[in-house]
Amino acid sequence: MLQLLAQGDGGSTTTTTTTTPPVDPIGDLATTISEGCKPNDSWVCEQVYDATGNKALAGAAEWFVAKPLTALLIFFVAFVANRLLRKLVGRWAKRMVDPSAAFRRRAPNILQSTREMNLRTEARSRTVTSLAKSITSVLVYTTAVFTALSLFNINLGPLLAGAGIVGVALGFGAQSIVRDFLSGVFMMLEDQFGVGDVVEVGGVVGTQNSVTGTVEKVTLRSTRLRDVSGTVWHIPNGEIRRIGNKSQEWARALLDIDVAADTDLRKAQDVIGAVADGMAEDEEWKAEILEPPEVWGVESIGPDAATIRLVIKVSPAAQWRVMRELRLRLKDGFEAEGIPLPIGQRTLLLNTDEGPPSIAKA
Repeated sequence: MLQLLAQGDGGSTTTTTTTTPPVDPIGDLATTISEGCKPNDSWVCEQVYDATGNKALAGAAEWFVAKPLTALLIFFVAFVANRLLRKLVGRWAKRMVDPSAAFRRRAPNILQSTREMNLRTEARSRTVTSLAKSITSVLVYTTAVFTALSLFNINLGPLLAGAGIVGVALGFGAQSIVRDFLSGVFMMLEDQFGVGDVVEVGGVVGTQNSVTGTVEKVTLRSTRLRDVSGTVWHIPNGEIRRIGNKSQEWARALLDIDVAADTDLRKAQDVIGAVADGMAEDEEWKAEILEPPEVWGVESIGPDAATIRLVIKVSPAAQWRVMRELRLRLKDGFEAEGIPLPIGQRTLLLNTDEGPPSIAKA
């Protein structure tokens, strides 16, 4: 209801009241049907009007037959388009994740990557492909719904505005979830780590030190680790500042071996190299050791011990098993060759009443 105030020449005021009729969707639909066919109406409306000459019947046929059938056709086209697009997007995602897939199908087995790498690439490809297909389906069916609603003269402006407001509100309220999701997407695309990898996660909010463990599960929102003590860590992907993968593609067993300071270091290096080469030729460990061991030499010399560094390139996550076995074999090798292990010594000053301080070594 709208009131207008107007002042006349004599100072009198005239009030005019205008009443706006309420919105009646059912009445509007009845009026539209009673008017019959319009220039933009379908072929069904025209045929019914030509056959019957009844405007109301032709309008009803347009609203209850032609428009629903058109909406069904739109959804059928969307269904077909979605199937085709999902296949195309799936192929694109697989090629993006694993560009060498076509080469591996034609290459001999010796040129192909290991079974572990193939399984990892396949899992990563499935994750990225599923994500891309889901986004494609949402876009296609959302477009189909809006197109079908426009057939029934539904004003999409308020609907889109309301959806935008709700989206902004959800965006502000779920910033951490969106950040976790986007971080998970990039982790998958960049293949930073996968299930079974041993990783060190640093910069996690709420922890003073980094977290090291085996990856048990990776989703787009969080990562689950289990450390050496059996503790399970659930880390949101958006909270990860940096990550070190200790088992991606290959690893390195690094041993700093201490021997007594007065040992013949060249002989000690030869013994260490011989023990490591013997282990590399062992059938039980040959599959774990990827390259011949390397003795890099004397790393440091101290008053009690000299340190010799040995490195071996091994298969992913095998460095700890290899180092444990090497320590046992080196101990036996040193004993067989008479190479002493370092013994810590301390110098003590003993004060006595009978003379100057004496020096004792322990």
